[in-house]
Amino acid sequence: MASSVSTVAAANKLSLNNSVAGNSAPSTVFFGKTLKKVNAKGTSSPKVSKRSFRIVGAQEIDEKKQTDQDRWKGLVTDMSDDQQDITRGKGMVDPLFQAPVGTGTHHPVLSSYEYISQGLRQYNLDNTLDGFYIAPAFMDKLVVHITKNFLTLPNIKVPLILGIWGGKGQGKSFQCELVFRKMGINPIMMSAGELESGNAGEPAKLIRQRYREAAEIIRKGNMCVLFINDLDAGAGRMGGTTQYTVNNQMVNATLMNIADNPTNVQLPGMYNKQENARVPIIVTGNDFSTLYAPLIRDGRMEKFYWAPTREDRIGVCKGIFRTDSVPDEHVVRLVDAFPGQSIDFFGALRARVYDDEVRKWIEKTGIEQVGEKLLNSIEGPPKFEQPKMTIDKLLEYGYLLVQEQENVKRVQLADKYLKEAALGDANADAINMGNF
Repeated sequence: MASSVSTVAAANKLSLNNSVAGNSAPSTVFFGKTLKKVNAKGTSSPKVSKRSFRIVGAQEIDEKKQTDQDRWKGLVTDMSDDQQDITRGKGMVDPLFQAPVGTGTHHPVLSSYEYISQGLRQYNLDNTLDGFYIAPAFMDKLVVHITKNFLTLPNIKVPLILGIWGGKGQGKSFQCELVFRKMGINPIMMSAGELESGNAGEPAKLIRQRYREAAEIIRKGNMCVLFINDLDAGAGRMGGTTQYTVNNQMVNATLMNIADNPTNVQLPGMYNKQENARVPIIVTGNDFSTLYAPLIRDGRMEKFYWAPTREDRIGVCKGIFRTDSVPDEHVVRLVDAFPGQSIDFFGALRARVYDDEVRKWIEKTGIEQVGEKLLNSIEGPPKFEQPKMTIDKLLEYGYLLVQEQENVKRVQLADKYLKEAALGDANADAINMGNF
């Protein structure tokens, strides 16, 4: 990039000695907007200053003198690769000198999205995490495991995989993301849905591919981990009704092989002996007893059971309500009022508070106009003022959520559907309440 700017600067400073009258300089934007045409008539040419030709180095260019009108602004500091520059510069040259679309050097070989792994999760590192709570025990376990895998400890075999498991909705994935952001790590992400495919062997190949992508990031000097969400949902056995496929076997076998040989992970068909960087693997799940037992043995996977304490729940809930001006004592009272609920219960509770504002907007707009106002409105989507969240309103909506949970556990219509052709006692609640 610097060489391009040097050439431009040198061209602007180039002076022509012994000019012949009648010759004209080409009018092109490449030499800048301030370049004047030489008089093409038979009159004598203007006096040309006798300055010698010299090449200007990149270090001599004052970036502060570049203006917003400068077409070549930013080329000095541009650190992107050639393919990105080709794409960015397309259309900047006169069409006379460009090949047709799809051919020529201005046509990029790869698009911008093909440079970035589809599993790469990038965080805004400017966010200082103010207001977010990270459980000390959780952060200690995760940071120590990641750090150990980047160290060379004498005669110590460090487990490659850290398995974080626990109850549903306890914030395992979110706490991991907070720790990653705190450490400046952009992890390669995978989910349980990617661990099954219609083609045999595809999930195992994808795991190796994502692992090697993370290893390449580490090789370039940036910390990275492979993060697999809900491993037990994709590779575990949930009972007799869960089908065990070839892909389940290969996913388990692949993770076992990577844990045993973390610096020699090859793609199918590649058997060259070339070591790659060691990449820590972080997996989450709800019940690791459903996984293949040799995979979760201590030498391969270090296990961490995450059960947030009362202090952890209060800290996380303070982060949930941090923008709503809810006093800390009200947050403590709310957490103590629902001791058996998961952490995401309080996030759902906060979302329910907006129901009244949305309901008022629907009544004002009209049901027939909702779609037009939401999608095709000139004014844009509606904006709501932040509702005032009092402890009484939060408790009210909290008890409504608990009641819905109890209905799901108590009625169990699926069992009645299997036993009876009709609804059975599904209408008993309405009859008892006099609403039938």
